[in-house]
Amino acid sequence: MRESSRKAPASFTLRINGQAVTVPSGTSVAAALAMTERFVSRADLGGRPRGPLCGMGVCFECRATVDGVPEVLTCLTPCRDGQEVATDA
Repeated sequence: MRESSRKAPASFTLRINGQAVTVPSGTSVAAALAMTERFVSRADLGGRPRGPLCGMGVCFECRATVDGVPEVLTCLTPCRDGQEVATDA
């Protein structure tokens, strides 16, 4: 089996609600959200802030818009360079 000569970059820069965030390679979008000052991914119907709870895609509390796609489970989504993330909270 041949090993690829291309290596993954050591870090990525993405934008969360317009704020540039640099994270290590292999970081999930939910973990990148945790690195920001306001660790909230969405608001419930009453306007109360919600954030990731289970970390494995079961609770659906980590949903956010990623690259224009709404309701993405950020705990299961790896970060990519240039990614745009928008939360509704």
